[in-house]
Amino acid sequence: MLLAHGDRILSAAEGVFRGSGAKLSGKVAGIHWHYGSKSHAAELTAGYYNTRQSDGYLPIARLFKKHRVVLNFTCFEMKDEEQPQHARCSPEGLLRQVTEATRKTGVALAGENALQRFDGGGYAQIMHNSNLKPRDSNDSKSQNSNLKPRDSNDSKSQNSNLKPRDSNDSKSQICAFTYLRMNQQMFQSDNWHRFVWFVRNMSEGGALGHGEEDRCQTEIKFSADAYLRNDAAALMHA
Repeated sequence: MLLAHGDRILSAAEGVFRGSGAKLSGKVAGIHWHYGSKSHAAELTAGYYNTRQSDGYLPIARLFKKHRVVLNFTCFEMKDEEQPQHARCSPEGLLRQVTEATRKTGVALAGENALQRFDGGGYAQIMHNSNLKPRDSNDSKSQNSNLKPRDSNDSKSQNSNLKPRDSNDSKSQICAFTYLRMNQQMFQSDNWHRFVWFVRNMSEGGALGHGEEDRCQTEIKFSADAYLRNDAAALMHA
């Protein structure tokens, strides 16, 4: 039913904007509650038939590919460890699954943060999730199994250096990111400096691995020198 509804909506949008040159995107909800449980009850209740035996996001990605629409997903700033343990939440596992679905179907993926964050840790997680590496063949077989917390070896396997994405990893790049949200708090001095640092690194293709929040904070402090402050001030008064 959800897929049929999506097909009708995307078909209508495609018809309205055909020939206009507009690039369409559609939002898919990030229902990460109970993602780590066998039942995936929250997703099923919302109409996403995602279980241990059925990948519920692959058909959605195929639908977006059919209509040449960008798939816009959320949760980019979230970590599993920050969620209530009793709810078996896994925004990281969910985002990984959706990312894999877009890779398999060749549909463009865009991202956004779900919660308002102005801290270096949130920015580091967004940068990490914007450059997720493909699973190997063994990982892909277990993508819908129960989620387990990452052990120390997992964090060691992530990128340890802030560096531009390699051209061979082009499929792992998101095509756009929407930052939520612009308000008075965002323009407070420290918040604005962190945001300018974040935008600069995202535009240059920077990547951060798990557990690199401290290095992110160091980068931000180091970058908050005269030229960055001047850039930030110029943008604020533009």
